[in-house]
Amino acid sequence: MKQSMMLIPTLREVPADAEIKSHQLLLRAGYIRQNASGIYSYLPLAKRVMQKVEQIVREELDAIGAVELFMPTMQPAELWQESGRWHSYGPELMRLHDRHNREFALGPTHEEVITSIVKDEIKSYKRLPLSLYQIQTKFRDEKRPRFGLLRGREFIMKDAYSFHSSRESLDEVYDQYYQAYSNIFSRCGLDFRAVIADSGSIGGKGTHEFMVLSDIGEDTIAYSDTSSYAANIEMAPVVTTYERSNEPLQTLEKVLTENQKTIADVSAFLNVTAAECIKSLLFKVDEKFVLVLVRGDHEVNDIKLKNMYDADIVELAEPEETLKVLGCSIGSLGPVNAKGVEIIADHAVKAIVNGICGANEEDYHYVNVNPERDFSVSRYEDLRFIIEGDPSPDGEGTILFAKGIEVGHVFKLGTKYSEAMNAVYLDENGKAQPFIMGCYGIGISRTMASIVEQYNDEKGIIWPVAVAPFDLHLVAVNMKDEAQSSLANNLYHELKQIYDVLLDDRQERPGVKFADSDLIGLPVRITVGKKASEGIVEVKVRHTGEMFEIHQSELIGRVTEILSTL
Repeated sequence: MKQSMMLIPTLREVPADAEIKSHQLLLRAGYIRQNASGIYSYLPLAKRVMQKVEQIVREELDAIGAVELFMPTMQPAELWQESGRWHSYGPELMRLHDRHNREFALGPTHEEVITSIVKDEIKSYKRLPLSLYQIQTKFRDEKRPRFGLLRGREFIMKDAYSFHSSRESLDEVYDQYYQAYSNIFSRCGLDFRAVIADSGSIGGKGTHEFMVLSDIGEDTIAYSDTSSYAANIEMAPVVTTYERSNEPLQTLEKVLTENQKTIADVSAFLNVTAAECIKSLLFKVDEKFVLVLVRGDHEVNDIKLKNMYDADIVELAEPEETLKVLGCSIGSLGPVNAKGVEIIADHAVKAIVNGICGANEEDYHYVNVNPERDFSVSRYEDLRFIIEGDPSPDGEGTILFAKGIEVGHVFKLGTKYSEAMNAVYLDENGKAQPFIMGCYGIGISRTMASIVEQYNDEKGIIWPVAVAPFDLHLVAVNMKDEAQSSLANNLYHELKQIYDVLLDDRQERPGVKFADSDLIGLPVRITVGKKASEGIVEVKVRHTGEMFEIHQSELIGRVTEILSTL
């Protein structure tokens, strides 16, 4: 492709609203343009990158027997109402009406649609297992779109769904997808980890996220320093054991703590450590209020709370709800004499002796408070976030943290959707059974951005060969020079028989061409310049910065060798 015919609007300056490298470089290098908050156009170079990623995805999924289809973006509200997600999915679901006032959603995912299709078309266990996938635009009305393609309202995603007649079959196909995903992200050149994860609004039990390691990642990975254990911080269980001290129990006493609202405030005011305090938080679990207790230096893990109750929605009670239920503000909450709510606590709370907690009265706290003597707990559970230095849940080593960008997610859905939507097949005994399902997603546009996060330098992007929009950047320094123009065109026609080649035939200054070339980031640059009459060109390897001159007769062999090592 000739660059004079391409749309590659490069920028010299970093856009003011671009916070992270991938956003900055994809804008500057002319890959994307923003049309509205969280909504982007993918220009020709970006389209070519995503086509490369999509091809890798198709090859790996086809290899495990998955079959591609394409489903509608507009989904009837009835399907979402049937599954129960029309209301539970929340405001991220983009809803609209047609001219007949019928309700639709712009699909953020397609569990409902695929379940309805298979429900109508597959009647017998003999047709199972079945795996179907698509690559399509998705829509989620993010409250705060940011980080360019990493959190947008419109994005490109691969979503796949599998249907089974047994849990064993689901486990087998799940493992195949897990390996296929590992292959896909390895082929894309990414440094990633597969981590235990929460299924979120998708539902189901048993799920892994594929995380690209990056300091700007919004997810925290908890991993062992000596084993392969890795989990999203939301899902990492705490296996710490707590020793209760033998100190004598002191008399419960209420003390004035005027204007001391936070654990930090109270512990400093009373000259104690945060670990000696009990943090009390009122949560609304579906429609039930629950008082959750953790040690003062720990944080409540709302995902664990949600999974403990198998709830649809878990959220902190609003200040006015807290006042109505327990008669005080959030900063004075405590379990002593807390009436009308269930009290549950993290295991660490049970070991607290002569601790501190709110008195459910403005500006007062209790000192010398002891669980079970001064208040009752209905259940002790693992309710806190794991922290660095905790023992690894697999019993090997201790926990460290890393940041990650989620690029893929695999779920074992079970019968969540098939039961809700009455999607059944006939088993070998002629009895109706709900389909057992799996769900598997990859963010295509997010994967492209994640690659840029890991592959860049101060000059621009450095694409891995497998996903580069072109293999070679052939730069003619001066197309008005007959020798340069002739050699550049001859090499272009020769090289493009083997490689994807971008020929910079623009009437621009050499400095502009070289800066754009580094910014765009193709693996190898071939410069046709002053020695064109001798058949000599300059080769630059973008990844290493290595540069050398070579005769055109040796060029293909050397380029092939270079590309095979990148």
